[in-house]
Amino acid sequence: MADNFLEKHYEEYEARKAAYLRKKKHLKKMPRPLERPEDEAL
Repeated sequence: MADNFLEKHYEEYEARKAAYLRKKKHLKKMPRPLERPEDEAL
């Protein structure tokens, strides 16, 4: 009834995950400014 259902869905998941990781790897990292408190003694 569910011939290779899980295997097929897992393979599709792996393909989507690999594509996401490839895309993520080429994105530039946006530098975030440090959030400093006004008074560092607090």
